[in-house]
Amino acid sequence: MATLELYSKGASVWIPDPDAVWVSAQLLQDYSHGEKHLLLQLSDGKEINYPVSSPTGLPPLGNPDILEGENDLTALSFLHEPAVLHNLRVRFLGYSSIYTYCGIVLVAINPYEQLPIYGEEVIDAYSGQDMADMEPHIFSVAEEAYRTMTREEKNQSIIISGESGSGKTVSAKFTMRYFAVVGGATQQTSVEERVLASNPIMESIGNAKTTRNDNSSRFGKYIEIGFGRKGDIIGANMRTYLLEKSRVVFQASAERNYHIFYQLCASRELPEMRSLRLDAPEHFRYTKQGGEMQIPGTDDLSDLERTRNAFTVLNVQPDQQMELFRILSAVLHLGNVNIQASGRNSDRSYIDPGDRSLAVFSKLLGVEGPQMAHWLCHRRLAVGGEMLVKPMSGQQAVEARDALAKHIYGQLFTWTVQRLNSALRTQRGQAKSFIGVLDIYGFETFDRNSFEQFCINYANEKLQQQFNRHVFHLEQEEYIREELAWSRIEFSDNQQCISLIEGHLGLFDLLDEECRMPKGSDESWVRKLYDQHLNSEPHPHFQKPRMSNSSFIVLHFADMVQYECNGFLDKNRDTVFEELINVLKASQSELVAELFQQQGNVSSVANGSVRTGKRAIREHKLTVGSQFRQSLQLLMDTLNSTTPHYVRCIKPNDLKQPFMFDPRRTVQQLRACGVLETIRISAAGYPSRWTYEEFFSRYRVLLQGPQSEEQAQASIRKALPQLIPDPDQYCFGKTKVFFRAGQVALLEKLRAERLHVAAVIIQSRVRGWMARIRYTRILWAAVTIQRYWRGALARRLALTLRHTKAAIVIQKTYRMVVVRQLFLMIRQATITIQAFTRGTLARRRYRQLVAECAAVLLQARVRGWLARQAYRRVHAAVVFMQCCWRRRAARRELLKLKTEARSVEKYRELNKGMEVKVMQLQLRADQEARECAALRETLRAEREAASVEMESLRATIQKLESQKQKQPQPLPVISEVEERRRAEEKAAQEILQLRQELQALQREQDSLYKEREDLSARLLDQEKTQEECVHEAVSQASAALRAELDEERRKYQGLLREFTRLEQRYDNLREMSLLTERTKSHRRTDSTQSLSLEPLSPSPTPLSPQSLTPLSISPFPSGFPSPEEVRRDSVISLDRRASVWSTETPLDQLMERMDVTKDPAVKMRGDDLAHAYDAVRVANKFLESQLRSQRGQWEDELEALRYQLSQAICGSSSTALPQELQELLEAREQECVKLRRELKELRNTVSLRRLLTQVLTSPLSPDTSSCPSPTKPATVTGLLECRKRDEAKLIKNLITDIRVDSALSLPPGLPASVLFLCVRQADCSGDQTRARSLCSAAVTAMKAALKKHSDAVDMTVVWLKNTCLLHDLLTQHSPKRTLDSKELVPLMTDLSDLIRALSDLCIQAYQQLLSITEKRLQNIIVPALLESETIPGLSAVKLGTSRKRAGSDPRNVGCDVLTMASVLRELGALHTALSRQALPPTLMEQAFHQLTYLISATALNSLLLRKDICCWSRGMQIRYNVSLLEEWLRSRGLQAGGAVGTLEPLIQAVQLLQAAKKTDADAGALVQTCTTLSSQQIVKILTLYTPHSDLDERVTLNFIRTVQGLLKGRSEGQPPQLLMDVRRVFPVTFPYLPPAVLHAEQLVIPDSLKISFLHRA
Repeated sequence: MATLELYSKGASVWIPDPDAVWVSAQLLQDYSHGEKHLLLQLSDGKEINYPVSSPTGLPPLGNPDILEGENDLTALSFLHEPAVLHNLRVRFLGYSSIYTYCGIVLVAINPYEQLPIYGEEVIDAYSGQDMADMEPHIFSVAEEAYRTMTREEKNQSIIISGESGSGKTVSAKFTMRYFAVVGGATQQTSVEERVLASNPIMESIGNAKTTRNDNSSRFGKYIEIGFGRKGDIIGANMRTYLLEKSRVVFQASAERNYHIFYQLCASRELPEMRSLRLDAPEHFRYTKQGGEMQIPGTDDLSDLERTRNAFTVLNVQPDQQMELFRILSAVLHLGNVNIQASGRNSDRSYIDPGDRSLAVFSKLLGVEGPQMAHWLCHRRLAVGGEMLVKPMSGQQAVEARDALAKHIYGQLFTWTVQRLNSALRTQRGQAKSFIGVLDIYGFETFDRNSFEQFCINYANEKLQQQFNRHVFHLEQEEYIREELAWSRIEFSDNQQCISLIEGHLGLFDLLDEECRMPKGSDESWVRKLYDQHLNSEPHPHFQKPRMSNSSFIVLHFADMVQYECNGFLDKNRDTVFEELINVLKASQSELVAELFQQQGNVSSVANGSVRTGKRAIREHKLTVGSQFRQSLQLLMDTLNSTTPHYVRCIKPNDLKQPFMFDPRRTVQQLRACGVLETIRISAAGYPSRWTYEEFFSRYRVLLQGPQSEEQAQASIRKALPQLIPDPDQYCFGKTKVFFRAGQVALLEKLRAERLHVAAVIIQSRVRGWMARIRYTRILWAAVTIQRYWRGALARRLALTLRHTKAAIVIQKTYRMVVVRQLFLMIRQATITIQAFTRGTLARRRYRQLVAECAAVLLQARVRGWLARQAYRRVHAAVVFMQCCWRRRAARRELLKLKTEARSVEKYRELNKGMEVKVMQLQLRADQEARECAALRETLRAEREAASVEMESLRATIQKLESQKQKQPQPLPVISEVEERRRAEEKAAQEILQLRQELQALQREQDSLYKEREDLSARLLDQEKTQEECVHEAVSQASAALRAELDEERRKYQGLLREFTRLEQRYDNLREMSLLTERTKSHRRTDSTQSLSLEPLSPSPTPLSPQSLTPLSISPFPSGFPSPEEVRRDSVISLDRRASVWSTETPLDQLMERMDVTKDPAVKMRGDDLAHAYDAVRVANKFLESQLRSQRGQWEDELEALRYQLSQAICGSSSTALPQELQELLEAREQECVKLRRELKELRNTVSLRRLLTQVLTSPLSPDTSSCPSPTKPATVTGLLECRKRDEAKLIKNLITDIRVDSALSLPPGLPASVLFLCVRQADCSGDQTRARSLCSAAVTAMKAALKKHSDAVDMTVVWLKNTCLLHDLLTQHSPKRTLDSKELVPLMTDLSDLIRALSDLCIQAYQQLLSITEKRLQNIIVPALLESETIPGLSAVKLGTSRKRAGSDPRNVGCDVLTMASVLRELGALHTALSRQALPPTLMEQAFHQLTYLISATALNSLLLRKDICCWSRGMQIRYNVSLLEEWLRSRGLQAGGAVGTLEPLIQAVQLLQAAKKTDADAGALVQTCTTLSSQQIVKILTLYTPHSDLDERVTLNFIRTVQGLLKGRSEGQPPQLLMDVRRVFPVTFPYLPPAVLHAEQLVIPDSLKISFLHRA
């Protein structure tokens, strides 16, 4: 057998293990046929001998490493249990992938953790994609079902099964959410919202906490979601199966009752809930038995609020909700009713009349308390035609009370489901097809199994049979489609087990028969089972336990289960006494009476039967088992009529720990849910399937002869019989070649051997070449070494000779130095002696000369002083004479000036300007007089001082002369010389001391200087630090303000989009109403005709988006519904909406309160449209008021932030800095105020001058001079005049009816320019009403033009340009704005509201333009950027191909291949349109920034979900495609706006595919390179990386863990998001560019516009 060849040394096998189920081992030697043992080595290094009895007992082989972590189990080479278990473990623990395909089955493992893989961006990524191309996901199954339904128009079913805690409910919720998104509009309509709203209601009343699951569904449900012809959801219907009513009265340890009871207890403090008399759950018998009152991580109070909101969405009124809660609270109080035993043998029971719980129960349900107390303890019997009342024992009364509680809850559950179905029922016609979602319990086996487990396992038997037959049918279809000669595949059919349960005299038949017996019991039923299925006709699937006579064993397909018969009959009957039901029927509560009145009208009770006193009536009641069999049969019929899709949920561990894998529990569930059966059926046929092209690409080395892809099939058919001798191991199909299990591994072995032989040959040649190269290098190295050594010896000899010569030179030089130093020393000593001798002689001569010079100097000084005194006296006399003469001359000049005074007065009258000069001259004369007086006073003082000094000098001279005469003869010269010497020495000492002090002061100065430098440096550093802190704080505050402004702008623009959508819905509603009235033959005025007159009205358009606010939720008054509710009403039903708006008073009052007038232009007879239209106008007015208030709040917050910033700046500076800054700030503010005041005065002066000029230049008339007239603006020339009757014609020819070719041929902005000149002329003429109406009509017409061309890029750009230009022109000439030029004259009309409307219209046009382009790009981004092969020869070949699933849509063959040229063509068309209209470059940059983000996000999301894309070769292709886009953007100068930067995540993802991924250094480089990718994205790409050839390897788990460790710090601050948000919209900012001054003479108006009726003014 060829498979035995694979058991060679080094092969991997799986052996059983008690703990891990299966462990991997490696063969240490080859296996030979007949050997009894295998020598294996385990993963821990231990060697064992594995016994082999026969070749069939060999352990299963392991798959190649290349297939590890495969996303489809059927793609594995070996299909068996250990391979499946190992692959699931690797994907779950290593790759964190919870979804795996197994043929047509999606295996979902519960991670017990919230994963970021269910957002709207993930839904967008899976929508419209092929199931085989994407990573396994619940959305992929839902998309496959949706596409199959829309394509084949056939009903679909998604069967979700698994045991409790495996995630079935969550999977069902995500499935319905997917349908709600892809089957609805951009925003959820009412139907989708109602479908989703049913989930919290059913969870609260049907889910409970168990030991295995905190949110376990205790019932099965099948939801049919109906779709219309366009694939939109139009309705839904729900069916439920086998509610676990016993949980209402009993819970096991560590379990809870249904969630709704605990939610009600948690909300007992609410005002509306106080009437229910609830308490904590610990005080109720029905909620405290399990001991678990709270689930960690849940809030019962908020869950109840969510449940109530869901009821509201489903149109359950608040009073009905309270009725529902009263019934549920009554069930809790019923459990606390105290039933006491009485009588001799305790055969009687009674209830205390003052029992508080019974009183509350009776009050809540509106029943008679004494009657309920009586019939809880008594029963009525029919004996001999008479009715007798028999008391019951205490145990029987308790059982009757519990039965009543279960029955009430069951009826309430049924009513709730019916109420949900009525709310979900379609109101828009019959559903064309539906998709059913089955969320049903999986196979259950516990220590003690009862009736519920029996029914659940019976349902799973039926589902497993349907699953097996469907899988077998798909295998047959595949073989027939490929025209294979195949034999029938045998699979295990569980029909025998099903016949045992539901067949003739089966378990259900015998159970129903025993229930009809008067004295039937569980023991007698078990004996009948033994007699029928063990004794008379032994059944292979029925057994009897050895140690028990009250239980039986059924051999199910999944496991052998032992059932305890106790309680089977009671649960199957599920009876309640008729007397208690009659009491409830007489309830004062409408809902309670409705619940039990319906029960009496039907022949069979859905949730049990009613026990009466008459046996005949009781025998006709259906048992629970019969009802369940009927409903299950209906379900199977429904599933068989649809195309099923299977989801098997697996619970990885019982501890509910995240990402913890228990192999024993997993294998048990895999066996129970049928996954291994799928594997077995696939393995029985041909599980491995390759297309001929894929096989040729992979195994080309095994083929012989000429090899070409065109002859691939012929080459394979010729070579394969030589490779696999057994023809039964493979089969040729039309397009594929099929292999049995293990044959692909054999081919891989042959391929590896062929490659090994080729590698040996290549290695031998390479090694010989390397040896020759090495010999050549060694020879060259030896010659080189010899040459260098000889050179070294020669250099060494030369160095020795050089050293000898240097030594001689050094000796000679040293001797010379010694002799020279001796000579220099003697010479220095001689010179020193001569110097001291000559100094002594010179000093002696110097002293003599000093003594002689002193007398001469004294004489010279005295003579000089006497000469200077004489000179001063002569100089003073001269100056005095000059002053006298000048005074005399000044007096003469004064007399002369006085005589000329009269002429000066006359000159002053003639020329007033000379007065200033005269005053200046007078002041100068006075100043000179004062100076003259001061000089006189100074002269007098000098004279007095000189005389005093002369007298003192004379006295001194006389005293000196007298002393000289009396002085004796001078001492000898020697004493004088000695005194001088002493004085010199003393002076020298003082000088030395002063020098020392000077040096100390110098040092101190240096230290102080250094200290000053240090302090200045510190101050500079502090100032720099403070400046940096202040700059950082300012930048942070600016960034925060900028981010807040961007967020507000984004919200505002989002509301504009919402408003546009609402307006479109309003138009659709109007058209639908018109169609409806036409069918009813009603004649009415067309609303479009009435609306056409609206632009001519002076008031702004009611639907203009000028009053939108950035608020997402508006608190509308109670009398007015929100716009979303109005939209829902418009979608669901016109009749219901008309009934909502039937009362006019609240709306009219609200319109009056909001100051919104009725629009006279809209004249409709239908009140529904009129009210809807007024409602939208009221909403706009309300939003406008909120915008104003929010704008005020925003300005206040901005001022507060500025104040905080100034405080922070002041606080961060030094102590002296705040005061200086404050003073500087005050000075600047005062200067600004002063400048503003001067500017205002100058403006007034200029305006006054203009007025005076106009008055002086214009002729005065009696009329104008006598009566004042209103001020008119200056005359403006170059305008266009449009008469009143021609305004509609102007709007029609210029905007409404302009042809596309004419509009594109016009100069950019011509319509806006013409309209502005007409508005300007009307404003200058003083007719403000006409100017306003014309402008309003233009805005409305432009808006209509945008709607008309909602799918044309060129026309949208045309009207975007005109809207922007008209907005800039009106803003430039606005009276509230400072004019940019003196030539501009402001408008007299206030058009601020229309300017705001134009601003909003600009945003709408921009959004429409992007929407058109995005719609065109959406379907070509992935094929062009990711799938196109621009570089030939780099196509990656997938090693293990995944199987095509049922209903998968094959790729279209022969269609046009989309490349990057398609993307660049669409972008080029947009760029050309924008450039043709000369739109601002910044606006173009913003538009392409948004589009490139869409391209990058879409491509990256698809890459993160497709395994076939994540390879090196595909990364090269993608990088080249991205480079083409980058080059295109740079060539058009669009890189400045961030368009290239948005491509960075995609570029880094491609770099991640191309980089090395082996060592820790590679991991660090990847982390440093991929800065814009999140941690989840990096790990996901590494997980999906697939080698494209044998030269490449998979990324190891150790490397991925290393990368995760390096990314741990980064992931803390990032949101847990895997995919990018493709719906993200960047807010747009329109630059204000003041246009040039516009004149009519500059405009070139073509005749095709037909506006010759305009006149130049």
